[in-house]
Amino acid sequence: MASSTAPEKDKSKVHKLSLKGSAKLVAEFFQYSIHTILFQRGVYPAEDFSAVKKYGLNMLVSSDDQVRAYIKKIMSQLDKWMVGGKISKLVIVITDKDTGEHVERWQFDVQILAKAKSSKSSSKTSKSKPADQENASAAAATGGSTGGEDKEKTEAEIQAEIAAIFRQITASVTFLPQLQGDCTFNVLVYADASSEVPVEWGDSDAKEIVNGERVQLRGFSTKNHRVDTLVSYRMVE
Repeated sequence: MASSTAPEKDKSKVHKLSLKGSAKLVAEFFQYSIHTILFQRGVYPAEDFSAVKKYGLNMLVSSDDQVRAYIKKIMSQLDKWMVGGKISKLVIVITDKDTGEHVERWQFDVQILAKAKSSKSSSKTSKSKPADQENASAAAATGGSTGGEDKEKTEAEIQAEIAAIFRQITASVTFLPQLQGDCTFNVLVYADASSEVPVEWGDSDAKEIVNGERVQLRGFSTKNHRVDTLVSYRMVE
């Protein structure tokens, strides 16, 4: 079976993605999502990013060593959890450094289409800084789309769906309030309660936006997974 990282010249062919290949494709999407959101929302200076070609688009990724190391640490664990079918949600939370208030929350709901999972999950956060040590709300572990398995798609069709999400993230600056002051970010992963968790990860609350607005964005699917995107943000008074 073809890998999800097939060469660009083969993208028009029909590739039957294995569950493992699909999981890696989703994890890679998350990686580029983190970089894109950090750039588009101005969490770090624009000059700290460099362009790479991906999904037929010019994607901007951080060239800051510390940011890259943090994201790499997240991805090394995320890859394992994705392949094991342990993840139901990934969340990127942007927080005001001065007030500690969560001002924006990007949520990616993951549904495994190959087999329905009913086990409980909890939110884990990677400790880029001291993390909240409260248990995540059990109610926050639900979400995602419903429906049967998606039909087999070409890699080009999957890449086009992913590209459409990134175009929408880029266009979101037209309706999202401009972030004020210095901000930082945390990544939360809703992993199965039975998952093995590295010592550098800790339990977290859901870091919801208080009285925030919510906008549902596009999603994408393979035969094995569906990912839906939602952004919540604080209204500026």
